[in-house]
Amino acid sequence: MILTVNHVSRYRYDLPVRSVVQSHRLTPSRHEGQRSLDWQVRVSDGLSGGAYRDGAGDWVQAYSVPGPVSEISVEVVGRVEVTDMSGVLRGHRETIAPEAYLRATNATRADVALADLAASAGQGTDPLNRAHSLSAAVADAIAYRPGATHAHTTAAEALELGEGVCQDHAHALIAVARVAGMAARYVSGYLFSDAAGDPHEAAHAWAEVYVTGLGWVGFDPANRCCPDDRYIRLGSGFDARDAAPIRGIARGAGNESLDVTVAIGAAQQ
Repeated sequence: MILTVNHVSRYRYDLPVRSVVQSHRLTPSRHEGQRSLDWQVRVSDGLSGGAYRDGAGDWVQAYSVPGPVSEISVEVVGRVEVTDMSGVLRGHRETIAPEAYLRATNATRADVALADLAASAGQGTDPLNRAHSLSAAVADAIAYRPGATHAHTTAAEALELGEGVCQDHAHALIAVARVAGMAARYVSGYLFSDAAGDPHEAAHAWAEVYVTGLGWVGFDPANRCCPDDRYIRLGSGFDARDAAPIRGIARGAGNESLDVTVAIGAAQQ
């Protein structure tokens, strides 16, 4: 399937700021399951800086915008050919050992309730079945409910609330997988539609669990499936903050507001 992306992020400041510096993970990953046909990232009045491929295999590009500036737009437009790999990440070159992802962050730290959830679902000796069971347990424990949580909600808080969004599902799966002794990480990207074919959050997130003998395998508890040809993978990290597609800092006293629009479509083959 060929997916088209149109993603615009507009940053506005109530007082002009002196400058803005951003770091982007907005380039699709290179692996057997997807291939960029054309891809552009444009930053209004932005100057491109250093770029590199990090240890996780993600392309990181820096931009700076000299001020004074009151509004910045970051526009992503492109087409990606995607193949269903049943969630398995093949041909993705990276240098970080999977064991590095056994480290918890504040967002993914397991409390007693998450440990109990992992214990109830993480039985058995087959690691792939164990990962599927953990993902299903998270989906059962946290109902998908847009607006129920916020950007800083932790996995423990989402489980206690019993509802959340894709970010919360990913954080919770990472937490229970680590309790079960399996390395796991957060993945940011795009989703064309949900498992039933209905429109979903186009800017999406899921988790990857490292399965011995198979490698990294993606799981999306929010949609009760593994990523397929409706998903575009951008980058990964320990949690949502670490894997954010756009990170930045503004120099100045102005308050920042953000408006994001994302449209994903299917192009004719």
